Amino acid sequence: MLRPFRGTLALVVRHFSAEAVVDKAVVTHGGVTGSGGNGRDTLGKRLLSLVFSKRSAVISIRKWKEEGHTVRKYELNRIVKELRKHKRYKHALEICEWMTLQQDIKLLPGDYAIHLDLIAKVRNLASAEKFFEDLPDRMRGPATCTALLHTYVQNKMSAEAEALMEKMSECDFLKNPHAYNHMLSLYISNGQLEKVQGLIQKLKMNTSPDVFTYNLLLSVCASQNNVESAEKTFIELKKAKIEPDWVTYSALTNLYMKNELLTKAASTLNEMEKRASRKNRLAYSSLLTLRTNMGDKDGVRRIWENMKSCFRKLNDAEYMSMISSLVKLEDLEEAEKVYTEWESVSGTRDSKLSNVLLAAYINRNQMEMAEKFSQRMLQKGITPSYTTWELLTWGNLKEKRIEKVIDCFKKALGCVKKWNADRKLVRDILKMLEEQGNIGTAEQFLAILRGAGHVSTEVYNSLLRTYANAGKMPLIVAERMEKDNVQLDEETHELIKMTSKMCISEVPTHYS
Repeated sequence: MLRPFRGTLALVVRHFSAEAVVDKAVVTHGGVTGSGGNGRDTLGKRLLSLVFSKRSAVISIRKWKEEGHTVRKYELNRIVKELRKHKRYKHALEICEWMTLQQDIKLLPGDYAIHLDLIAKVRNLASAEKFFEDLPDRMRGPATCTALLHTYVQNKMSAEAEALMEKMSECDFLKNPHAYNHMLSLYISNGQLEKVQGLIQKLKMNTSPDVFTYNLLLSVCASQNNVESAEKTFIELKKAKIEPDWVTYSALTNLYMKNELLTKAASTLNEMEKRASRKNRLAYSSLLTLRTNMGDKDGVRRIWENMKSCFRKLNDAEYMSMISSLVKLEDLEEAEKVYTEWESVSGTRDSKLSNVLLAAYINRNQMEMAEKFSQRMLQKGITPSYTTWELLTWGNLKEKRIEKVIDCFKKALGCVKKWNADRKLVRDILKMLEEQGNIGTAEQFLAILRGAGHVSTEVYNSLLRTYANAGKMPLIVAERMEKDNVQLDEETHELIKMTSKMCISEVPTHYS
């Protein structure tokens, strides 16, 4: 009997997850239930239309039944899968919980595996462990154990994951590579690469690697910048008669490009492009990035046209990939056209896309264009983010327009609850104020930093240097530092002594 134990690989991990594993354990039938275009009312349409999390999936199911409709398990499984794909975990969990209460619905271990994974996502790890502990013995099998293992991996809990793997081995549950792949991703993300080979040896004793295993191993080769090892891994994959996927070729392409093996990179990139399809949608954005890094403008345009012909509607991430690619390729005119297209079709009004173009204007020292563009954002209903205002702060700093610098900086801070201080930005603003001897604005900036919880000895010393450059003597600096709980250092004392011989300034109105 198996009991629970308490106690960067972005690309590869996205393609190897609990969803992919546990979905295989659930037998489903029929087409995808969703918001199809035939206009027919379905349970899937009703449940997928519950956009707001406070609305209840259970109420929708009950109403469907009260109207005389039949609720079938395979249909609910399909809906749960679709909800999880769109990260609508709360409603997916409500459906799973409703199914457990229905005596006429027979649940399989794979159903409980999905249920456990959703509990971990919506609630917490402890709740998922409790759910696993309360399962009937016959349901604590490979599927649910792998789902629990995935939860430990997501929380980077090596000790708990290793203990669970040991128990799974004792129970002879390691007959496929899924659990090993989870452990591989954990070791790689934790930097425990010394454990990888031992784990692979155990995997090969019990089962056979799959394409996810080899992709994870290729990510190890990439982290070590080891081309020879990567090529050996790829040869082993081919000998095992496993079909490489687009992630395989993406990893090899990145590694070849890093080592300036451009002929090999071009070959693997072409193979990757052959494997891009509607089913492998994420491949397209990766292709745009790789073609861009190769400087292949025609390739970028070709992939973009393929995407537009393949998908009815492109998402924000795809538009952002294309705009970023065109900016990097210095085709700003085309980037502006794609951005205008996004403006006309997107309902999200996400400033992340706007910030790509805004940064391009600022990096090209086109501040007039940048300011016009920021006004256009507002007119189009796009709310500026912290990054928007930070970019404008940097742009105005380059132009030495200090009043606009302070204004944009204040607006940036107003976009966040807690500010993770950009020390370089603060230092550069302070340096400009020192050079100008602008004590009024320096005091204003100090007050803003105080409100953001970022006053320090360095900031006060810069303020004193600003007074010195202005030929003025600041008042009650030591007292102000004490009130702000800031230590005086040797430079502070020297600056106070030096400025004490200068003309007296007024007590700053910004200080409180």
